[in-house]
Amino acid sequence: MLSTTDLCDAHGEVLQIAAPNFGNYGGKRHFAGTIATAKVLDDNVIVRAMLEQPGEGRVLIVDGGGSTRCALMGDMIANLAHKNGWSGVILNAAIRDVDALSKIEIGIRALAAHPKKSAKQGTGESNVVVQFAGVHFNPGDWVVCDTDGIVIVPASLKLEILGER
Repeated sequence: MLSTTDLCDAHGEVLQIAAPNFGNYGGKRHFAGTIATAKVLDDNVIVRAMLEQPGEGRVLIVDGGGSTRCALMGDMIANLAHKNGWSGVILNAAIRDVDALSKIEIGIRALAAHPKKSAKQGTGESNVVVQFAGVHFNPGDWVVCDTDGIVIVPASLKLEILGER
């Protein structure tokens, strides 16, 4: 898998690079996959519902509005995501169960940790374009994450840049 630095050196003019606002909480430091999205606020019902589906190596991008009032994901949901084949989750929000998350073989990026669980109202949207960290996350585009950052590759260039078949 290409590193984010190699991608930027070779194709920086066509990539989006997320602002470095995210901590690394999962057991995988380098992960990549096709983007799926959720847009919620202090409510993780949609997040859980998406991660209950087969992940097929995708990365779930969760726009939680930058809220750190509660956690949108903890160890139970992360284990579910791993079991269902998700490559990773990037949350513009908080997580919890930090020590347990570090032992789960899934990539997790989030703004912070918070011990409080989220609401369970089921409000929000899925599979919509979300924007945070200075970039647009489009369902179907490709995201690559490693210890140097988060890079978004447009779906139209994925085959050319990543050599995917």
